[in-house]
Amino acid sequence: MYDLIIIGAGPAGITASVYAARKKLNLLVISKDIGGQAAWSGDIENYTGYQFITGPELVQRFEEHMRKFQINLKEGEEAWEVKKEADKIVVRTEKNVYESRTAIIASGKRSRELGVAGEKEFKNKGLTYCATCDAPLFQGKDVAVIGGGNSALDAALQLIKIAKKVYIINNTPALSGDAVMLDKVKDNKIVGVYNNTEVTQIIGDKFVKAIKIKQEEREEALAVEGVFVEIGLLPNSDLIKDVLKNQRGEIMVNGRNETNIPGIFAAGDVTDVTEKQIIIAAGEGAKACLSAFKYLAQHKF
Repeated sequence: MYDLIIIGAGPAGITASVYAARKKLNLLVISKDIGGQAAWSGDIENYTGYQFITGPELVQRFEEHMRKFQINLKEGEEAWEVKKEADKIVVRTEKNVYESRTAIIASGKRSRELGVAGEKEFKNKGLTYCATCDAPLFQGKDVAVIGGGNSALDAALQLIKIAKKVYIINNTPALSGDAVMLDKVKDNKIVGVYNNTEVTQIIGDKFVKAIKIKQEEREEALAVEGVFVEIGLLPNSDLIKDVLKNQRGEIMVNGRNETNIPGIFAAGDVTDVTEKQIIIAAGEGAKACLSAFKYLAQHKF
């Protein structure tokens, strides 16, 4: 019986684990990977204490900090179900069943898919959801970034250094996101922006060769060898059925990171917290752990 199980090892989960270790809680962290979405980020210039750091480098610092406490980590294991049963919380994975007095769900989000013809066929064959992971594979090639927010801008800025031409396909009237990132993208000569444009098909044979795009009533095929999908994220909240969620599927929490189920807390991008930022997720993880610690102190088991 653990005091606390943390599900997820992104910025929220790792920060929660460090706080829990310092509180001497009997702790378990379950996560299929380390870093979460932060590991996908390119250049980070707004994390306090670092004027510049890449996503993978920041995740490495997070992991080093966590491992100094010799935290019990089940890496590569994915939680399938979290459920309150009597006075305990049961966490089921594909490998085991764990029990705890409290739990923090910090499972983050996953990439939203386009849902167009050819997407599944060409996944990992020129189509990807992670510029940080796969951009180096497209050296000197024409590529397309699908999306118009910060994630798309971040992907475009990474690809500018590598690709021959970068097209941004955005289905709204104008790009949005951080002003500094917008300026860098707009000022670059190899970037072409298609606003009010949607992707209707991914085209290729063994690998991606083009995308079909539609602007108003006009359709055309745009020759590219790489497609980077950056159209938003979906919360990894399916593992818990009984908590309150908003219409986007995000777990609803109060200012203390409490869900509607006593003893179950949530933090980071899987929740309805207003902004999705690395630094906010880390802070939310700290809050969630402190709330779990107070819960344990106030209840008899």
